[in-house]
Amino acid sequence: MSISQVGAVPVEISVLLGRSVLPMQQLLRMGRGAVIPLDAREHDEVWILANNHPVARGEIQIFEEKISIVVTRQADVYDYMALGS
Repeated sequence: MSISQVGAVPVEISVLLGRSVLPMQQLLRMGRGAVIPLDAREHDEVWILANNHPVARGEIQIFEEKISIVVTRQADVYDYMALGS
């Protein structure tokens, strides 16, 4: 496999900001504009996932109405598994 073939493989990147546990009844009543409280605080690190696997940790940055994630370190898979993922 050449490097150009590897570069063509799609990878879904997602960022886990926090978690919340809600009863299904409450979830079903939510409509547009509903707010779901998360267990995260303002300066907490976020998890960066590639195809649902933790690959890095990062911090949120907001600049001129754009939100971005700055990678701060490699992910520790065992820490992620300890969260109950």
